[in-house]
Amino acid sequence: MANTSARMLRLLSLLQTHRYWPGTELADRLEVSPRTLRRDVDRLRELGYPVDAARGVAGGYQLQAGAAVPPLLLDDEEAVAIAVGLRTAAAGAVAGFEETSVRALAKVIQLLPPRLRKRIDALQAATAPGVFGGGPALNAASLTTIALACRGEERLRFAYTPREGAESSRYVEPHRLVSLGRRWYLVAWDLDRGDWRSFRIDRLTAPQLTGARFRPREIPGGDPVAWMRSRLAAVPNRYDVSVVIGRPAPEVQSFVGQWGTVEPESAASCRLRMNVDDLGWPVMVLGMLGADFTVESPPELRDQARAAGETLLRGADR
Repeated sequence: MANTSARMLRLLSLLQTHRYWPGTELADRLEVSPRTLRRDVDRLRELGYPVDAARGVAGGYQLQAGAAVPPLLLDDEEAVAIAVGLRTAAAGAVAGFEETSVRALAKVIQLLPPRLRKRIDALQAATAPGVFGGGPALNAASLTTIALACRGEERLRFAYTPREGAESSRYVEPHRLVSLGRRWYLVAWDLDRGDWRSFRIDRLTAPQLTGARFRPREIPGGDPVAWMRSRLAAVPNRYDVSVVIGRPAPEVQSFVGQWGTVEPESAASCRLRMNVDDLGWPVMVLGMLGADFTVESPPELRDQARAAGETLLRGADR
């Protein structure tokens, strides 16, 4: 019974991934006979999942888009609210839930009818979420498209502008979306270069699903997050930031989270270290903390903090 239940969950997950599955391919993925597959589909229907079937040699199965998903029954307003909430969480509004939110969003969007997707896009375009993340702005629709490609094991095309160099077209087998620090990355097998590559999502434009499926490759080490961390560690950022702040270390650490390391100097002060390629984020942190501080390095941070303070003073005096 346990094997049957696990297989049913796998079947449901696959049906939610693609709009249409040929019966032979679906049976092969589940490692069952076509007859067992038909029985499992019938069980899903008994549970209320609307699965369409096409008969014949080229027959297959498809989960209806836009239908209520048992046992969670949602009306239109609830579905829109959930999708918008997941997009907000994916942008970093809820620390630690970014990747989970993107995976959940991919599943929800896959089943929504076009009329609700348009409502969600319109609402998102007209809303400015108050998220203090400091990271680059992302296109929620692009993020969802990439998540669908990863989840559906579908090859992806997009334009990419690296840190140094001109924009180029990329054709990849997407493996995983990874959220680290204040940025999102796509870990993928680059078909043109024949190697694993990582892509910053804010430098990626016009992602397009190609409809071409693939069997996932094994990423070196087996852990995409660990692989991504090792890649980032090998790329030096422009600035090593060191600032002594007149606040207790636990208070500062809880504020900066994983984006910096904090060393206690005394019960009432600490040293904040960050490795960044943009000083705007450290300046924002220092301004939001509202504590006395001393910049140890780099000199550019001292100049940028002074310029930001002068700008604020001029505005306050008007």
